[in-house]
Amino acid sequence: MPNLPPPPATTGLVLSGGGARAAYQVGVLEAIADIRKAAGVTGRTNPFPIITGTSAGAVNAAALACGADDFDTTVRLIAEVWRNIHAEQIYRSDSFSMLRSIASLRGLLALGWAVARWRHKKPRSLLDNSPLVDFLDQLVPLERLPALIRIGHLQALAVTASSYSSGEHITFFQGDAQLMPWERSQRRAVRDRITHAHLLASSAIPFVFPATPLQIDGLTQYFGDGSMRQSAPVAAAIHLGASRILVIGAGRMHEPRNEACLQTSSSYPSLAQIAGHTLSNIFLDALAVDVERMRRINQTLSLVPPEARCGSALRPVELLMIAPSQRFDTIASRHIAELPPAVRTMLGGVGVSSSPQDIKGGTLASYLLFEGGYTRELMALGHADAMRQRVEVCTFFGWVAPATADQPGELPDKPVVERRLDPLRLR
Repeated sequence: MPNLPPPPATTGLVLSGGGARAAYQVGVLEAIADIRKAAGVTGRTNPFPIITGTSAGAVNAAALACGADDFDTTVRLIAEVWRNIHAEQIYRSDSFSMLRSIASLRGLLALGWAVARWRHKKPRSLLDNSPLVDFLDQLVPLERLPALIRIGHLQALAVTASSYSSGEHITFFQGDAQLMPWERSQRRAVRDRITHAHLLASSAIPFVFPATPLQIDGLTQYFGDGSMRQSAPVAAAIHLGASRILVIGAGRMHEPRNEACLQTSSSYPSLAQIAGHTLSNIFLDALAVDVERMRRINQTLSLVPPEARCGSALRPVELLMIAPSQRFDTIASRHIAELPPAVRTMLGGVGVSSSPQDIKGGTLASYLLFEGGYTRELMALGHADAMRQRVEVCTFFGWVAPATADQPGELPDKPVVERRLDPLRLR
């Protein structure tokens, strides 16, 4: 048989979780749109036929998928939302709601829980994220997905969530009819029509936001943040057919020691420090391990002769990783004062200080700081980090790299988006 040319590469996008940290991803996507334009790539084509996301990354993934017929415009609209975001759009931050949250927290730590149980009013979460429903209605017009998939603008959208009921890690996907579900140890895929409930479930940070009920196998199960028990964050994109994958992280892959914290580490850790450490373990560690595992597999496969490789189910996958070059907890510590007063009071009760010099509670705050000052700084960081890798980005996509200055400080200006978000533009 003649040697047939390899099929064209299918590009997948993986967006990790991290609450407000997901603003960084939007800055990276803006840079990719800028790089693509500078490389002379025209048209509204979607560079990511396969889009997967977890937690807040699932919200960004779904919003991007819903505008797959106009990538540049969709990215700008998502960016505008993140630049002007406020905490009250994500969770209730008024004084009454915070008093109730403080009561729930005390109930979890004292006899109040027993009293609440006796009254059949067990606390469900620290914060009430009901405003997020309206936020998703504005940002993510999921009714567009079937047509986008049918026309070919999108091959698949996948979001992940973790079942408190069964302990399984579930990837819900909507896409081309030829795509088949998969199953591995403690994780499996389910074909479904993605709804806002799936996004609420995937982004339900444990203890912080309430679990969301979803129907699966004819039964109601309660789901929380998809980053929990996520042993292979990149796997979904591979199962859906991606042969090259861009991964955008929401935390540094190999963080250096936090010297500022080490210098004052003699005191007992606050609840905020412990909670922040726990969330970082949930959101960051699995992604770093999975990326390292993929790179080892690629290296091993490169040593195997092509004829022997044909008999294996393993195949090389081109991987590009863009991750923050700065610590988010340090950035968050500079913006804690921007949170609503009632939220600052509540977080202060567990050890989060409003002083920029005290960064011990910055990790916990970095997940909850849905405020424009913080998100704009993360987006600027994401844009700068991606622009520093613009040569790798062009190589990854097969674009012609434009002749630009090599100095990190000499980056092209980001376009200013004057229009406000009009949800009808994406419907």
